[in-house]
Amino acid sequence: MSLMQHPNRLPCGSRFLDLSHPQVMGILNITPDSFSDGGRFSRLDLALRHAESMVKAGASLIDVGGESTRPGARPVSSTEELERVAPVVEAIAAELDVIISVDTSTPAVIREVARLGAGLINDVRSLQRDGALDAAAASGLPVCLMHMRGEPGTMQQSPHYADLLGEVRNFLTERMAACIAAGIPAGRVILDPGFGFAKTLEHNLSLFKHLESLHAFGRPLLVGVSRKSMIGQVLGQEVGERLYGSLALAALAVAKGASILRVHDVAETMDVVRMIAAVQAAG
Repeated sequence: MSLMQHPNRLPCGSRFLDLSHPQVMGILNITPDSFSDGGRFSRLDLALRHAESMVKAGASLIDVGGESTRPGARPVSSTEELERVAPVVEAIAAELDVIISVDTSTPAVIREVARLGAGLINDVRSLQRDGALDAAAASGLPVCLMHMRGEPGTMQQSPHYADLLGEVRNFLTERMAACIAAGIPAGRVILDPGFGFAKTLEHNLSLFKHLESLHAFGRPLLVGVSRKSMIGQVLGQEVGERLYGSLALAALAVAKGASILRVHDVAETMDVVRMIAAVQAAG
């Protein structure tokens, strides 16, 4: 596979994502059981107001999810997922100037949210569900492919790697090739190492340390570690206490060349991004 350097402007439906500097993606979970904010934004008005507040704080993308992918999460039907996500995508598209990312693996959801105004498909399963590749290709939208082994419900049951970095790279290479074969150009692909998905603390820390190795793909990297258990395990903190650990990793991700930071705490993360940018721009 020939490697390419990603351009600075990524078409995302009716909008463009500026990749000349790091962007912040705000998390909007429309689920009753997400690990950090489950149930908080299940009402349409509350979801829309939260999205609005994240956009005002500086988020250039809002990631809408209707299926929890925390370890042990129960699966939901495509109908249930669509009923959660579609009204929120439609409302955000009508009211806010922001790129809507949809965190989904479900072909029916991919097709419908593309019609309703989504600009990015963010799939933790890397379009491996039956029909997902074709649905994503037909949408014309960029896709984010994430490394994971197994399913969210069982992924943390003794994950083992003989060669962590090699196996992550091989998986992402294979999924990019599958996208290209299905009609999704490499230029529409974003990559996510999958922190916290089928990985122990040691795996997560090592993968983060060697994040730069994934630049060999020539694709934008998305990093999602906000409030995750790797922070709790290192610092001995519950979910609500992990802001500073999340910000430390956000700063490190920017320093290592991440293009998109997927976070719960948008305003605080924007401070990190702006401060780094000011230093880098200095004479």
